Amino acid sequence: MRLRGSVVALPLVLPFLVVAAACAPQDSSPSASDSNSGSPASCAKADLPLIKPGTLTIGTDSPAYDPWFSNNDPTNGKGYESAVAYAVADQLGFSRDEVTWVKVPFNSSYKPGAKNFDFDINQISITPARAKVVDFSDGYYAAAQAVIALKGSKASEATSLADLKDLKLGAQTGTTSLTAIRDVIQPSQDPAVFEDTNAAKQALLNHQVDAILADLPTAFYISAVEIPNSTIVGQFQPETGQQEEFGMLFQKGSGLVPCVNEALATLKSDGTLADLEKKWLSDVVNVPTLQ
Repeated sequence: MRLRGSVVALPLVLPFLVVAAACAPQDSSPSASDSNSGSPASCAKADLPLIKPGTLTIGTDSPAYDPWFSNNDPTNGKGYESAVAYAVADQLGFSRDEVTWVKVPFNSSYKPGAKNFDFDINQISITPARAKVVDFSDGYYAAAQAVIALKGSKASEATSLADLKDLKLGAQTGTTSLTAIRDVIQPSQDPAVFEDTNAAKQALLNHQVDAILADLPTAFYISAVEIPNSTIVGQFQPETGQQEEFGMLFQKGSGLVPCVNEALATLKSDGTLADLEKKWLSDVVNVPTLQ
């Protein structure tokens, strides 16, 4: 999926306030194509290949979920991904008022073709299949998958991945959570596929599925705030021997990637990413690992 036990208090979801733009990619005019091809001579602000000169355009989905964003508003700088995006923007030389957000449905973000954003940040896992048609930054968060079930249910008693095989599982379409169900758990019945996390949560409440999967931080928020009668059954890594990571997504061939990677390297080395993770995401303790 886009999923983290002590649970920290997290902000409630309020109506979405977003600087909207068309969800479909913009036409690839010659100037837009030229601005996104090749690496800049330097990472000075004036040299950056941008969709709109002087403005950093960032994409994310709507709704924008806690704890990645706060109050369903990516523009407020609150929530882990909003805070990371603005920290990267600052490293690149952009003030807050020089950052514009556009709405990009999750499934549309990693489709091939021209983009209407400079980068998208939306819990998008870096995968070889996606990297064939888009570019990714270095990872800014290492995620595990988590299984969420209602307390007292059969699913809540699972202690291994094998215990989940005969259950009805669900996840959001196009996510690594759904891939993890199919490829790692390999249940005996087809998983339920939902358009977004809200639909998955409602299906769990309605007992239409036994459990749903999400990235661990999202699972903490769901269990603590949105479905208090639920529990995190356990966590696991979807790819054996490899840590799943979220990366910022770019149009294929974007020259902005090395400059964003340079900004992320600075934010890692000076402790900013660790501080933001501690502030906005729950600790990943006391959640058993499912094998």
